[in-house]
Amino acid sequence: MPEHNGSVDNEKGALVGIGSVERPGRVAVIGVGVLGAAVGWNLSRRGVGVVLIDAARPGEGVTNWSFSWVNASNKTVRRSYFDLNVAGMAAHRELADTIGPDSWWHPSGHLRWTDGPAARAKLLETVELLADWGYGVEVHTGAEVRRRLEPALTIPGEAPVVFYPDEAWVHGRRLVDRLVGLAVAAGAELRSGVAVRDIGTGGDGSVRTVALSDGSRLDVDAVVNAAGPGASGVAGLVGRRLPMRREPGVVARIGCDRVPVGRAMHAPRIEMRPDGVGSMVLHSREIDALIDTGEEPARLAQLLRELAGHVVPELGDSPVMEARVSQRPIPADGFPSVGAVPTVPGYYEAVSHSGITLGPVIGRLLASEIVRGERDELLAEFRPERFPL
Repeated sequence: MPEHNGSVDNEKGALVGIGSVERPGRVAVIGVGVLGAAVGWNLSRRGVGVVLIDAARPGEGVTNWSFSWVNASNKTVRRSYFDLNVAGMAAHRELADTIGPDSWWHPSGHLRWTDGPAARAKLLETVELLADWGYGVEVHTGAEVRRRLEPALTIPGEAPVVFYPDEAWVHGRRLVDRLVGLAVAAGAELRSGVAVRDIGTGGDGSVRTVALSDGSRLDVDAVVNAAGPGASGVAGLVGRRLPMRREPGVVARIGCDRVPVGRAMHAPRIEMRPDGVGSMVLHSREIDALIDTGEEPARLAQLLRELAGHVVPELGDSPVMEARVSQRPIPADGFPSVGAVPTVPGYYEAVSHSGITLGPVIGRLLASEIVRGERDELLAEFRPERFPL
């Protein structure tokens, strides 16, 4: 991602986008998952004073417990949302070039197949749409996939399998660690293990202070609400209503002596991906549906492992290392809420379920909006003002 010279007043260090700020700009980023880390890094490298605030450890919340799949193939419900996610994929590639891929970036493509004639017809219909939109997509048989890509899989030989060569998976916690480290090296302050208790405003209604659970109070010029599942509560501190869905999901990590697959994939009933050396991540919408029945996460993880074993037999006896049920941070209409809230000057939102895919592009676009007042057309349909007070 290129640097934007002139995004900061070089004489005063004042934030241009916030208005007539006479003192050095200071922005509190609330929530340091992938979205908050991306916003904070993009601000700090532009010379803005940043305070990164997280009630736990950066990257240990939803970012660490998501499927972490970088894609736009699953985002076709609205063309504008698809385009934003395509931009997110491109921003990831640029980010890997800028900060180095290290162990966080895995552009190995993605496989999807299903069973039953109706489901297969729907999948191939989506393939046709994506091809019309210029998206990279290939259709192979199960036999070809086993021979060329994933020999450990059990797929019917004639089954159509879709391969998306430009998609990737991300180790979210490692990406957050990298971005936070770069932001701190550029002058950002990290305050972890403290929660935000209050956001104070001035006589004109603009953001002025942030009060923390340790009793400290920060003078700020702006706040970014990147609090994920807690975003509605943070919005309430400035009198803002941000409606969120309740949509829990369970993710399990299993151990294996040898990771038998090389890429993220969606098989019938189960999705899986590598998670570095010696472990894999598992998720299933079918198992998510059991969360509200009272099943313990450990039992849900066992069910995930059983489903994975049907697709990759050698995973059938793999030990479950850890599992967690977490709430997905999804605004009520299913789309991101990103940008300024005009009724509260200095208050911005960065809230989205597709945080892994969208983190780098939202980080860049929102930083430009905060610093320079730029409102990118990619975010036109996803601005916070669509939710009335």
